[in-house]
Amino acid sequence: MNIVCLDLEGVLVPEIWIAFSEASGIPELKRTTRDEPDYNKLMKWRLGILKEHGLGLKEIQETIAKIDPLPGAKEFLDELRKETQVIIISDTFTQFATPLMEKLGWPTIFCNSLVVADNGEITDFKMRIENSKLTTVKALQSIGYETIAAGDSYNDLGMIQASKAGFLFRTTEKIKADHPELPAFEEYSDFLAAIKAAL
Repeated sequence: MNIVCLDLEGVLVPEIWIAFSEASGIPELKRTTRDEPDYNKLMKWRLGILKEHGLGLKEIQETIAKIDPLPGAKEFLDELRKETQVIIISDTFTQFATPLMEKLGWPTIFCNSLVVADNGEITDFKMRIENSKLTTVKALQSIGYETIAAGDSYNDLGMIQASKAGFLFRTTEKIKADHPELPAFEEYSDFLAAIKAAL
């Protein structure tokens, strides 16, 4: 029994924080897990910047409403889901992901949640579980699944390395250089073929 575990941002949809950085004109918000491996540190830093600029959930959701999946992502996902079960495992938040899941045809996603005050300020975030991507993959393996995992950032490496097959997709040159043992793809067609071969 195989199950494919995919990262969301950078793999199926554009990076939400980069899109919001551009929409809000705040260049510091371009930092992602490609730049900062420590997700808790990154999120606390982001929330500080939002507070400083008086921005909340509503402004981010307005940007997300304009984001479409990456060209070819929905077709890739549709083809893959004909072959096997797929779970998206993301460090994003339900309040960000839901409109994007609708555009992707409602795949299953495991992610986190934001703590939002009545005035719309994002005051905190709740991680579903510590080290969620790796922990989820290990949990799936414990109930009899063989996992195939793919992502583009530092926080995806644990689940990729713990799986029977793992891939990088549209990652950075640095991550590719640091992990030459991991096959890296740029096109969905090649990526799909590699996953199918691993099933």
